Amino acid sequence: MKFNKVLLLSLFVLLSFSVVFAQNDKANYVKRKRSEILEKIRKDQEAENVAKDSVTQVIRDRQKAEKKQKREDRKSLQADFSNVSKPVFEDFKISWHNIPVPQHQSGMCWCFCTTSFLESEVQRITKQEIKLSELYTVYYQYLAKAERFIDERGASLFAEGSESNAVLEMMDKYGAVPLEAYSGMKKYDTHNHMQLFEDLKNYLEFCRESNYWEKSIILENLKNIMNTYIGVPPTEFKYKGKKYTPVEFYQKVLKIKSDDYIEFQSTLKFPFWKQTLFDVPDNWWLDSSYYNIPLDEWYGLVETAIQKGYTVNIGGDVSEPGIVGEEDAAFIPDFILPANAINQYSREYGIYAGTTEDDHGIHLVGFTEKDGFKWFLIKDSGSSSRSGQYEGYYMFREDFIRLKMLSFMVHKDVAEDILRKIQ
Repeated sequence: MKFNKVLLLSLFVLLSFSVVFAQNDKANYVKRKRSEILEKIRKDQEAENVAKDSVTQVIRDRQKAEKKQKREDRKSLQADFSNVSKPVFEDFKISWHNIPVPQHQSGMCWCFCTTSFLESEVQRITKQEIKLSELYTVYYQYLAKAERFIDERGASLFAEGSESNAVLEMMDKYGAVPLEAYSGMKKYDTHNHMQLFEDLKNYLEFCRESNYWEKSIILENLKNIMNTYIGVPPTEFKYKGKKYTPVEFYQKVLKIKSDDYIEFQSTLKFPFWKQTLFDVPDNWWLDSSYYNIPLDEWYGLVETAIQKGYTVNIGGDVSEPGIVGEEDAAFIPDFILPANAINQYSREYGIYAGTTEDDHGIHLVGFTEKDGFKWFLIKDSGSSSRSGQYEGYYMFREDFIRLKMLSFMVHKDVAEDILRKIQ
Protein backbone atom coordinates (compact mmCIF):
# COMPACT_ATOMS: atom_id res chain seq x y z
CA MET A 1 0.00 0.00 0.00
CA LYS A 2 2.83 2.34 0.89
CA PHE A 3 4.55 1.48 -2.40
CA ASN A 4 1.47 2.41 -4.41
CA LYS A 5 1.31 5.82 -2.71
CA VAL A 6 4.94 6.55 -3.64
CA LEU A 7 4.34 5.49 -7.20
CA LEU A 8 1.25 7.66 -7.49
CA LEU A 9 3.14 10.63 -6.05
CA SER A 10 5.97 10.22 -8.55
CA LEU A 11 3.54 10.04 -11.43
CA PHE A 12 1.83 13.20 -10.20
CA VAL A 13 5.17 15.05 -10.04
CA LEU A 14 6.16 13.96 -13.54
CA LEU A 15 2.79 14.98 -14.91
CA SER A 16 3.10 18.36 -13.25
CA PHE A 17 6.55 19.01 -14.80
CA SER A 18 5.28 17.95 -18.22
CA VAL A 19 2.54 20.52 -18.02
CA VAL A 20 4.82 23.26 -16.71
CA PHE A 21 7.65 22.72 -19.25
CA ALA A 22 5.66 21.89 -22.35
CA GLN A 23 7.29 23.78 -25.41
CA ASN A 24 4.32 25.36 -27.08
CA ASP A 25 5.96 28.69 -28.14
CA LYS A 26 7.15 29.24 -31.75
CA ALA A 27 9.11 31.89 -33.75
CA ASN A 28 9.13 33.14 -37.35
CA TYR A 29 11.17 35.57 -39.43
CA VAL A 30 9.19 38.73 -40.02
CA LYS A 31 10.00 41.95 -41.82
CA ARG A 32 11.64 44.36 -39.45
CA LYS A 33 9.74 47.53 -38.72
CA ARG A 34 11.76 50.74 -38.97
CA SER A 35 11.00 53.87 -37.13
CA GLU A 36 9.18 56.25 -39.45
CA ILE A 37 11.21 59.16 -38.12
CA LEU A 38 14.54 57.35 -38.58
CA GLU A 39 13.49 56.21 -42.05
CA LYS A 40 12.65 59.79 -43.04
CA ILE A 41 16.03 60.99 -41.76
CA ARG A 42 17.81 58.29 -43.77
CA LYS A 43 15.93 59.11 -46.98
CA ASP A 44 16.52 62.83 -46.53
CA GLN A 45 20.23 62.19 -46.07
CA GLU A 46 20.36 59.99 -49.16
CA ALA A 47 18.63 62.68 -51.20
CA GLU A 48 21.08 65.26 -49.91
CA ASN A 49 24.03 63.02 -50.82
CA VAL A 50 22.63 62.45 -54.32
CA ALA A 51 22.26 66.19 -54.76
CA LYS A 52 25.83 66.76 -53.60
CA ASP A 53 27.12 63.98 -55.84
CA SER A 54 25.22 65.34 -58.83
CA VAL A 55 26.70 68.80 -58.27
CA THR A 56 30.17 67.26 -57.93
CA GLN A 57 29.62 65.22 -61.06
CA VAL A 58 28.55 68.30 -62.98
CA ILE A 59 31.74 70.02 -61.85
CA ARG A 60 33.86 67.00 -62.76
CA ASP A 61 32.22 66.71 -66.17
CA ARG A 62 32.78 70.39 -66.83
CA GLN A 63 36.44 70.15 -65.80
CA LYS A 64 36.93 67.08 -67.97
CA ALA A 65 35.31 68.80 -70.95
CA GLU A 66 37.45 71.91 -70.42
CA LYS A 67 40.59 69.80 -70.24
CA LYS A 68 39.64 67.96 -73.41
CA GLN A 69 38.83 71.21 -75.21
CA LYS A 70 42.08 72.75 -74.04
CA ARG A 71 43.95 69.74 -75.38
CA GLU A 72 42.12 69.95 -78.70
CA ASP A 73 42.72 73.71 -78.93
CA ARG A 74 46.38 73.49 -78.00
CA LYS A 75 48.66 74.95 -80.62
CA SER A 76 52.34 74.59 -81.28
CA LEU A 77 54.55 77.10 -83.02
CA GLN A 78 55.44 75.82 -86.49
CA ALA A 79 57.73 77.33 -89.05
CA ASP A 80 56.37 78.29 -92.47
CA PHE A 81 57.88 76.01 -95.13
CA SER A 82 56.74 78.04 -98.12
CA ASN A 83 60.26 79.41 -98.69
CA VAL A 84 62.02 76.09 -98.00
CA SER A 85 63.12 74.18 -101.08
CA LYS A 86 62.69 70.59 -99.96
CA PRO A 87 63.86 67.50 -101.83
CA VAL A 88 61.53 64.61 -102.55
CA PHE A 89 62.05 61.04 -101.42
CA GLU A 90 63.32 59.93 -104.81
CA ASP A 91 66.15 62.51 -104.68
CA PHE A 92 67.96 60.64 -101.92
CA LYS A 93 70.75 58.14 -102.25
CA ILE A 94 69.49 55.62 -99.72
CA SER A 95 71.32 52.87 -97.85
CA TRP A 96 69.52 49.60 -97.17
CA HIS A 97 67.24 49.52 -94.13
CA ASN A 98 64.12 47.71 -93.03
CA ILE A 99 60.84 49.55 -93.48
CA PRO A 100 59.93 51.98 -90.67
CA VAL A 101 58.01 50.51 -87.75
CA PRO A 102 56.20 52.59 -85.11
CA GLN A 103 57.03 52.51 -81.41
CA HIS A 104 53.42 53.54 -80.61
CA GLN A 105 52.76 54.57 -76.98
CA SER A 106 56.18 53.85 -75.56
CA GLY A 107 59.51 55.50 -74.83
CA MET A 108 61.60 53.01 -76.83
CA CYS A 109 63.01 55.25 -79.59
CA TRP A 110 66.56 54.50 -78.40
CA CYS A 111 66.00 50.79 -79.08
CA PHE A 112 64.03 51.16 -82.31
CA CYS A 113 66.64 53.39 -83.96
CA THR A 114 69.61 51.35 -82.78
CA THR A 115 67.99 48.06 -83.77
CA SER A 116 67.29 49.52 -87.21
CA PHE A 117 70.90 50.72 -87.43
CA LEU A 118 72.22 47.26 -86.52
CA GLU A 119 69.89 45.62 -89.04
CA SER A 120 71.47 47.84 -91.69
CA GLU A 121 74.92 46.89 -90.46
CA VAL A 122 74.07 43.18 -90.66
CA GLN A 123 72.92 43.68 -94.25
CA ARG A 124 75.99 45.76 -95.14
CA ILE A 125 78.42 43.23 -93.67
CA THR A 126 76.71 39.86 -94.28
CA LYS A 127 74.09 40.75 -96.96
CA GLN A 128 71.36 39.21 -94.78
CA GLU A 129 68.07 41.10 -94.45
CA ILE A 130 66.81 40.35 -90.95
CA LYS A 131 64.13 42.07 -88.85
CA LEU A 132 65.14 41.97 -85.20
CA SER A 133 63.02 42.18 -82.06
CA GLU A 134 63.29 45.51 -80.25
CA LEU A 135 61.33 44.30 -77.23
CA TYR A 136 63.74 41.48 -76.46
CA THR A 137 66.37 44.14 -75.73
CA VAL A 138 63.91 46.38 -73.89
CA TYR A 139 62.95 43.52 -71.53
CA TYR A 140 66.51 43.07 -70.29
CA GLN A 141 67.25 46.78 -70.26
CA TYR A 142 64.41 47.28 -67.77
CA LEU A 143 66.00 44.64 -65.54
CA ALA A 144 69.41 46.31 -65.86
CA LYS A 145 67.90 49.68 -64.86
CA ALA A 146 66.16 48.03 -61.93
CA GLU A 147 69.40 46.41 -60.75
CA ARG A 148 71.13 49.77 -60.59
CA PHE A 149 68.07 51.29 -58.92
CA ILE A 150 68.36 48.60 -56.23
CA ASP A 151 72.14 48.90 -55.90
CA GLU A 152 71.85 52.69 -55.50
CA ARG A 153 68.91 52.34 -53.09
CA GLY A 154 66.57 54.24 -55.39
CA ALA A 155 69.01 56.99 -56.39
CA SER A 156 69.27 55.91 -60.05
CA LEU A 157 66.86 56.90 -62.80
CA PHE A 158 64.27 54.29 -63.73
CA ALA A 159 62.55 55.54 -66.88
CA GLU A 160 61.59 54.33 -70.36
CA GLY A 161 64.48 56.04 -72.13
CA SER A 162 68.03 54.88 -72.66
CA GLU A 163 70.91 55.30 -75.12
CA SER A 164 72.14 53.49 -78.22
CA ASN A 165 75.08 51.73 -76.63
CA ALA A 166 72.69 50.11 -74.14
CA VAL A 167 71.40 47.97 -77.01
CA LEU A 168 74.84 46.59 -77.75
CA GLU A 169 75.49 46.02 -74.06
CA MET A 170 72.27 44.00 -73.73
CA MET A 171 73.04 42.03 -76.91
CA ASP A 172 76.52 41.18 -75.67
CA LYS A 173 74.98 39.78 -72.50
CA TYR A 174 71.66 38.30 -73.63
CA GLY A 175 71.96 37.99 -77.40
CA ALA A 176 69.29 38.96 -79.92
CA VAL A 177 66.27 37.34 -81.57
CA PRO A 178 64.37 37.90 -84.81
CA LEU A 179 61.03 39.67 -84.58
CA GLU A 180 59.19 36.47 -85.47
CA ALA A 181 60.52 34.86 -82.28
CA TYR A 182 59.43 37.66 -79.93
CA SER A 183 57.19 40.59 -80.84
CA GLY A 184 56.68 41.85 -77.28
CA MET A 185 52.99 42.40 -78.00
CA LYS A 186 51.27 39.90 -75.72
CA LYS A 187 48.54 41.94 -74.08
CA TYR A 188 47.99 44.50 -76.84
CA ASP A 189 48.36 44.46 -80.61
CA THR A 190 50.37 47.69 -80.45
CA HIS A 191 53.25 48.84 -78.26
CA ASN A 192 51.19 50.31 -75.43
CA HIS A 193 53.51 50.58 -72.44
CA MET A 194 51.59 53.09 -70.35
CA GLN A 195 50.33 50.61 -67.76
CA LEU A 196 53.41 48.40 -68.01
CA PHE A 197 55.75 51.22 -67.07
CA GLU A 198 53.40 52.52 -64.38
CA ASP A 199 53.30 49.08 -62.75
CA LEU A 200 57.07 48.68 -62.90
CA LYS A 201 57.68 52.18 -61.55
CA ASN A 202 55.09 51.88 -58.78
CA TYR A 203 56.54 48.57 -57.60
CA LEU A 204 60.06 50.00 -57.38
CA GLU A 205 58.75 53.07 -55.58
CA PHE A 206 57.04 50.75 -53.09
CA CYS A 207 60.37 48.98 -52.52
CA ARG A 208 62.12 52.31 -51.95
CA GLU A 209 59.48 53.58 -49.53
CA SER A 210 59.56 50.25 -47.67
CA ASN A 211 63.38 50.13 -47.68
CA TYR A 212 63.11 46.67 -49.21
CA TRP A 213 66.10 45.71 -51.35
CA GLU A 214 66.10 41.93 -51.85
CA LYS A 215 67.39 42.00 -55.42
CA SER A 216 66.50 38.50 -56.56
CA ILE A 217 62.91 38.80 -55.33
CA ILE A 218 62.44 42.30 -56.74
CA LEU A 219 63.76 41.30 -60.16
CA GLU A 220 61.57 38.22 -60.24
CA ASN A 221 58.50 40.32 -59.48
CA LEU A 222 59.45 42.77 -62.22
CA LYS A 223 59.77 39.87 -64.65
CA ASN A 224 56.29 38.71 -63.71
CA ILE A 225 54.92 42.17 -64.49
CA MET A 226 56.65 42.29 -67.87
CA ASN A 227 55.64 38.72 -68.69
CA THR A 228 52.02 39.78 -68.28
CA TYR A 229 52.28 42.67 -70.72
CA ILE A 230 54.98 41.79 -73.25
CA GLY A 231 55.49 38.06 -72.74
CA VAL A 232 58.36 35.79 -71.68
CA PRO A 233 61.47 36.20 -73.88
CA PRO A 234 62.50 33.01 -75.67
CA THR A 235 65.54 31.05 -74.54
CA GLU A 236 65.55 29.02 -77.76
CA PHE A 237 63.89 29.40 -81.17
CA LYS A 238 64.10 28.26 -84.77
CA TYR A 239 65.29 30.50 -87.58
CA LYS A 240 65.27 29.20 -91.15
CA GLY A 241 64.83 25.69 -89.83
CA LYS A 242 67.76 25.78 -87.41
CA LYS A 243 67.56 26.01 -83.63
CA TYR A 244 69.39 28.85 -81.84
CA THR A 245 69.73 30.42 -78.44
CA PRO A 246 69.64 34.24 -78.51
CA VAL A 247 73.39 34.43 -77.87
CA GLU A 248 74.14 31.92 -80.65
CA PHE A 249 71.95 33.90 -83.05
CA TYR A 250 73.73 37.14 -82.14
CA GLN A 251 77.19 35.69 -82.55
CA LYS A 252 76.79 33.20 -85.40
CA VAL A 253 74.08 34.75 -87.58
CA LEU A 254 74.21 38.51 -86.99
CA LYS A 255 77.98 38.52 -86.41
CA ILE A 256 77.81 41.91 -84.72
CA LYS A 257 80.91 42.93 -82.78
CA SER A 258 80.05 45.63 -80.28
CA ASP A 259 83.63 46.93 -80.16
CA ASP A 260 83.27 47.99 -83.80
CA TYR A 261 80.77 50.71 -82.90
CA ILE A 262 81.60 54.04 -81.33
CA GLU A 263 79.70 57.12 -80.13
CA PHE A 264 80.51 60.79 -80.75
CA GLN A 265 79.30 64.04 -79.20
CA SER A 266 80.30 67.70 -79.52
CA THR A 267 80.08 69.90 -76.43
CA LEU A 268 82.17 72.54 -74.68
CA LYS A 269 81.30 70.94 -71.37
CA PHE A 270 84.23 68.53 -71.69
CA PRO A 271 87.66 68.63 -73.38
CA PHE A 272 87.79 67.77 -77.07
CA TRP A 273 89.58 64.69 -78.42
CA LYS A 274 88.87 62.61 -75.35
CA GLN A 275 86.33 60.00 -74.31
CA THR A 276 83.85 61.75 -72.03
CA LEU A 277 80.51 61.43 -70.26
CA PHE A 278 77.34 61.92 -72.29
CA ASP A 279 75.65 64.09 -69.68
CA VAL A 280 71.93 63.44 -70.22
CA PRO A 281 69.34 61.72 -68.00
CA ASP A 282 68.86 58.71 -70.30
CA ASN A 283 72.53 57.84 -69.89
CA TRP A 284 71.40 56.39 -66.56
CA TRP A 285 74.51 54.26 -66.09
CA LEU A 286 76.80 57.26 -66.67
CA ASP A 287 78.67 55.88 -69.65
CA SER A 288 81.82 57.89 -70.42
CA SER A 289 82.89 56.30 -73.68
CA TYR A 290 81.65 59.10 -75.99
CA TYR A 291 84.34 60.72 -78.11
CA ASN A 292 84.00 64.50 -77.80
CA ILE A 293 85.10 66.31 -80.95
CA PRO A 294 84.60 69.84 -82.38
CA LEU A 295 81.38 70.53 -84.25
CA ASP A 296 82.90 70.76 -87.74
CA GLU A 297 84.56 67.36 -87.37
CA TRP A 298 81.43 65.96 -85.70
CA TYR A 299 79.12 67.03 -88.52
CA GLY A 300 81.72 66.14 -91.15
CA LEU A 301 81.86 62.57 -89.88
CA VAL A 302 78.06 62.24 -90.18
CA GLU A 303 78.22 63.39 -93.79
CA THR A 304 81.24 61.24 -94.62
CA ALA A 305 79.60 58.12 -93.19
CA ILE A 306 76.36 58.44 -95.15
CA GLN A 307 78.15 59.32 -98.40
CA LYS A 308 80.32 56.22 -98.06
CA GLY A 309 77.30 53.96 -97.77
CA TYR A 310 77.15 53.62 -93.99
CA THR A 311 74.11 54.57 -91.97
CA VAL A 312 74.23 56.63 -88.76
CA ASN A 313 72.36 56.14 -85.49
CA ILE A 314 71.75 59.68 -84.24
CA GLY A 315 69.78 61.45 -81.53
CA GLY A 316 68.94 64.87 -80.18
CA ASP A 317 66.19 67.46 -79.90
CA VAL A 318 63.01 67.29 -81.99
CA SER A 319 60.84 69.85 -80.20
CA GLU A 320 61.57 72.80 -82.48
CA PRO A 321 59.23 74.94 -84.64
CA GLY A 322 61.28 73.89 -87.65
CA ILE A 323 60.36 70.19 -87.48
CA VAL A 324 56.90 69.51 -88.87
CA GLY A 325 55.51 66.05 -89.52
CA GLU A 326 53.06 67.19 -92.16
CA GLU A 327 55.99 68.64 -94.10
CA ASP A 328 58.14 65.50 -93.64
CA ALA A 329 61.02 67.87 -92.91
CA ALA A 330 63.11 69.75 -90.38
CA PHE A 331 65.26 72.89 -90.69
CA ILE A 332 66.34 75.82 -88.52
CA PRO A 333 64.25 78.92 -89.35
CA ASP A 334 66.25 82.12 -89.51
CA PHE A 335 64.07 83.67 -86.78
CA ILE A 336 65.80 81.17 -84.47
CA LEU A 337 69.24 81.36 -86.03
CA PRO A 338 70.47 81.89 -89.60
CA ALA A 339 72.09 78.76 -90.98
CA ASN A 340 75.45 80.49 -91.46
CA ALA A 341 75.46 81.59 -87.80
CA ILE A 342 75.41 78.06 -86.40
CA ASN A 343 78.72 77.29 -84.74
CA GLN A 344 80.10 75.55 -81.67
CA TYR A 345 78.95 78.33 -79.37
CA SER A 346 75.41 78.71 -80.64
CA ARG A 347 75.06 74.94 -80.43
CA GLU A 348 76.40 74.97 -76.86
CA TYR A 349 74.02 77.73 -75.83
CA GLY A 350 71.09 75.48 -76.70
CA ILE A 351 72.58 72.69 -74.60
CA TYR A 352 73.24 75.05 -71.69
CA ALA A 353 69.82 76.74 -71.86
CA GLY A 354 67.96 73.44 -72.12
CA THR A 355 66.46 74.17 -75.53
CA THR A 356 68.54 71.36 -77.03
CA GLU A 357 67.87 68.14 -75.16
CA ASP A 358 68.19 64.41 -75.72
CA ASP A 359 64.58 63.94 -76.86
CA HIS A 360 64.61 61.28 -79.51
CA GLY A 361 66.70 58.65 -81.30
CA ILE A 362 66.49 58.21 -85.09
CA HIS A 363 68.26 56.38 -87.92
CA LEU A 364 69.94 58.39 -90.67
CA VAL A 365 69.72 56.38 -93.93
CA GLY A 366 70.06 58.69 -96.94
CA PHE A 367 71.63 61.85 -98.38
CA THR A 368 71.00 64.41 -101.11
CA GLU A 369 71.63 68.06 -101.96
CA LYS A 370 69.03 70.63 -102.95
CA ASP A 371 69.54 74.31 -103.83
CA GLY A 372 72.74 74.76 -101.87
CA PHE A 373 71.72 72.72 -98.79
CA LYS A 374 72.53 69.17 -97.81
CA TRP A 375 69.66 66.99 -96.66
CA PHE A 376 69.54 63.73 -94.75
CA LEU A 377 66.82 61.08 -94.92
CA ILE A 378 65.74 60.00 -91.45
CA LYS A 379 63.95 56.77 -90.54
CA ASP A 380 61.83 57.54 -87.47
CA SER A 381 59.71 55.35 -85.17
CA GLY A 382 57.91 58.35 -83.63
CA SER A 383 54.27 59.16 -84.33
CA SER A 384 54.87 62.59 -85.90
CA SER A 385 56.79 60.98 -88.76
CA ARG A 386 53.50 59.39 -89.86
CA SER A 387 51.74 62.70 -90.44
CA GLY A 388 53.07 63.49 -93.88
CA GLN A 389 53.53 62.01 -97.32
CA TYR A 390 56.47 59.75 -96.44
CA GLU A 391 55.23 57.59 -93.59
CA GLY A 392 57.98 56.82 -91.08
CA TYR A 393 60.48 59.29 -92.55
CA TYR A 394 61.74 62.84 -92.11
CA MET A 395 64.11 64.92 -94.21
CA PHE A 396 66.55 66.84 -91.99
CA ARG A 397 68.42 69.80 -93.43
CA GLU A 398 72.07 70.11 -92.47
CA ASP A 399 71.50 73.11 -90.17
CA PHE A 400 69.09 71.06 -88.06
CA ILE A 401 71.69 68.31 -87.68
CA ARG A 402 74.42 70.77 -86.70
CA LEU A 403 72.37 72.66 -84.13
CA LYS A 404 69.95 70.13 -82.63
CA MET A 405 71.48 66.64 -82.81
CA LEU A 406 73.63 65.69 -79.82
CA SER A 407 75.29 62.32 -80.39
CA PHE A 408 75.61 59.54 -82.94
CA MET A 409 76.90 55.99 -83.36
CA VAL A 410 78.85 54.73 -86.40
CA HIS A 411 81.05 51.84 -87.37
CA LYS A 412 84.64 52.59 -86.37
CA ASP A 413 85.99 51.99 -89.89
CA VAL A 414 84.42 55.21 -91.14
CA ALA A 415 86.01 57.18 -88.29
CA GLU A 416 89.62 56.08 -88.64
CA ASP A 417 90.94 59.59 -89.36
CA ILE A 418 89.12 61.02 -86.34
CA LEU A 419 90.24 58.23 -84.03
CA ARG A 420 93.90 58.92 -84.84
CA LYS A 421 93.50 62.32 -83.19
CA ILE A 422 91.99 60.99 -79.96
CA GLN A 423 94.23 61.34 -76.92
